[in-house]
Amino acid sequence: MDGMQVIDWDLAVATGTRLVRPGPQVSREEARQAVADLRRLSREAEGHVREFTRIDTETAPQPATIVDRPGWIRANVDGFRVVLEPLTERMAARRDQTPAIVSAVGSRVTGVEVGAVLAFLASRVLGQYELFLPPDPTGQAPTGRLTLVAPNIVHAEHELNVNPQDFRLWVCLHEETHRVQFTGVPWLREYIRSQMTEFLLASDIDLPALLDRLRSAADTVADVVRGGEGNLIDAIQTPAQKEILDRLTAVMTLVEGHGDYVMDAVGPSVVPSVAEIRAKFGHRREGGSRLDRTVRRLLGLDLKMKQYAEGSSFVRTVVDRAGIHGFNKVWTSPQTLPTQEEISKPERWIARVVGAPALPETGGATTG
Repeated sequence: MDGMQVIDWDLAVATGTRLVRPGPQVSREEARQAVADLRRLSREAEGHVREFTRIDTETAPQPATIVDRPGWIRANVDGFRVVLEPLTERMAARRDQTPAIVSAVGSRVTGVEVGAVLAFLASRVLGQYELFLPPDPTGQAPTGRLTLVAPNIVHAEHELNVNPQDFRLWVCLHEETHRVQFTGVPWLREYIRSQMTEFLLASDIDLPALLDRLRSAADTVADVVRGGEGNLIDAIQTPAQKEILDRLTAVMTLVEGHGDYVMDAVGPSVVPSVAEIRAKFGHRREGGSRLDRTVRRLLGLDLKMKQYAEGSSFVRTVVDRAGIHGFNKVWTSPQTLPTQEEISKPERWIARVVGAPALPETGGATTG
């Protein structure tokens, strides 16, 4: 891949790490303690999650990777590269069609933008299951990596004034659910990656269309700053992309909602102050400065909040009606994933996938 890099990744990392604010001032001892705690609690959380979700994973529990903010930025850029490489190659193959203007301004500008967005997020993300880390060259390491951003977790505990041990375990429960999903359901990662690649390839990269899009994107930015409803993702997509995005949104709503559901269901037995944490944290998710709220809306992060809520209510309804084994049929194949419509009408998914009305759960497994 020569000059035709769509994004200057090194510049993105350099920009992000330069812009990101350092975390809360804590003593070296407190920092060391937080890292040790998070390592231990992530192992503990995985046991709780496996037992509760009944998803069998082949892989032995791996300790989480604990990073600071610059470390989170670097890991994310590595992940982006994995998803975007196919697009870059496809564009390079269509070299003759690459508008000169894109080659001229492209990679440096987007590198700075990506870096700035990552710097914004890096001071807020508590943890993340990184699906798209470059594969381990030896092929030994399980794909994906659980990353916890220690300074942000410590900062959130101070800000919310909650019990640190409880809060750390609570965060681990959500992220470990993702690890169990993706290690226990081997096709899921590749499904999401291929949908993302398809989404990117479905953009019409000819210049007039792109300029139109960017103009409407600029209007969207102006609109959101004034308090309107749009977001950038909607502004720049083609009809073909809308279909793919609907599928992606549905699967992300499912995995995020399942994470939230498990965190709340397991919470009370292992996190004594879970109700207080949930209440304070929910409030924090919605709060923030005007700029925070604007950026969240532009990036579609507000939709993500709504997704958590819709997804966890889908999971709760299905588990209530069809039991955990009935719900776990969702992981059978891409065809058993819920559509966006089924997420808001769980009974339709139950009728389509679980079939016959479920009997009340008896002790035995009822997977069919």
